[in-house]
Amino acid sequence: MIDLKLLQKDFDNISHQLQRKGVTLETIESINEKNEALKKAKTAFESAQADQNAMSKLFGVYKREGKDIAELKAKVDANKLVVTEFQERQREAEEALTDLIMSVPNTPDADVPDGEDEEDNVEIKKVLTPREFSFTPKEHWELAETTGWIDFERGVKIAKSRFSVAFDMGARLERALINFMLDFNRERGFMEVSVPQLVNRKALEGTGQLPKFEDDLYVTTDGMYLIPTAEVPLTNLYQDEIIPESELPIKMTGYTSCFRKEAGAAGRDTRGIIRQHQFHKVELVTIAKPSESDALFEEMVSCASDLLTALELPHRLVTLCTGDLGFSAAKTIDLEVWLPGQNTYREISSISNTRDFQARRAKIRSKIDNKNVLLHTLNGSSLAVGRTIVAIMENYQNQDGTVEIPEVLKPYLGM
Repeated sequence: MIDLKLLQKDFDNISHQLQRKGVTLETIESINEKNEALKKAKTAFESAQADQNAMSKLFGVYKREGKDIAELKAKVDANKLVVTEFQERQREAEEALTDLIMSVPNTPDADVPDGEDEEDNVEIKKVLTPREFSFTPKEHWELAETTGWIDFERGVKIAKSRFSVAFDMGARLERALINFMLDFNRERGFMEVSVPQLVNRKALEGTGQLPKFEDDLYVTTDGMYLIPTAEVPLTNLYQDEIIPESELPIKMTGYTSCFRKEAGAAGRDTRGIIRQHQFHKVELVTIAKPSESDALFEEMVSCASDLLTALELPHRLVTLCTGDLGFSAAKTIDLEVWLPGQNTYREISSISNTRDFQARRAKIRSKIDNKNVLLHTLNGSSLAVGRTIVAIMENYQNQDGTVEIPEVLKPYLGM
């Protein structure tokens, strides 16, 4: 959630940053108006309540002085109605502001490039050189048939489109990758955490998926939600808490399945496992002091990049432009892996710094220099397991349709 005090204090600058993220000036002015209306409603309520308290104290004085309390009682009773009315006005003003502000994205960092979509993202660097093939490399769904690793038809049969089933080495490779990624991240200082894969509404509001992205989420009959990413439960482990400064930074990694309706992805990546309704992912989440978040952001980017390097998968780092930046993110670096079958780089990880945006929504704080301070939260994929399998299949394929196994994974497969 954006800082309303900062918006009022530095309206022109914050307004400009929000407009870079696609928020209209009309919406920004409406936020300011609703915030002013709330402050006025709160002042009126507190004033009426103060009058009520002052008049109530007079009952004792009247009794001691033998005065008739009938007139005073009538005033108190009448003011009770005023207090109730002003309290309701405050509640309505607060609700109107909250409904609006919860759907407003984070402001981008000043160094985030302007742009409309992924075409305007800026490449930072390439890591490793793509392999040169003596044959035309196949795409992963073609290799799935020759290897027998992935069955798309049976996934559709037992569920629906955008579901698949991994068999034999495909399933074993999936498990090996998860263990390899978790071990790799633990060696980098990230504590392994196992979390629920169902969360309540408050958790999704805390990290920014609700209310804006409700159509993309699976919800149960009792109001629980299947998680779209482990970012949600990992970050919200510390909602409504004041974390001791000595415990910071908190660096976590966790494996979960992730569930997304992909409501906005109609017609995209309909073949293969690039975009599934259910997929596995190992996540990185860090909760940090504001002064440390930039360094930790770079550390998380390096962790994900080094993991791809260990798998000997060529990739590049890309800074997302304002038009491609996620709702909660102030800055994001994507890692895109080279897919020779598609002859292009595709996203396999996004590392984001949300600054204090999620912490303000989830009330994640620490006492620093005797003051309660909102912390910074960071998150990133390390990595999307299915997309890593895609990258391995396409980069390690042989002309006969078989696929080699990366050296670092062989111990996990008993090879």
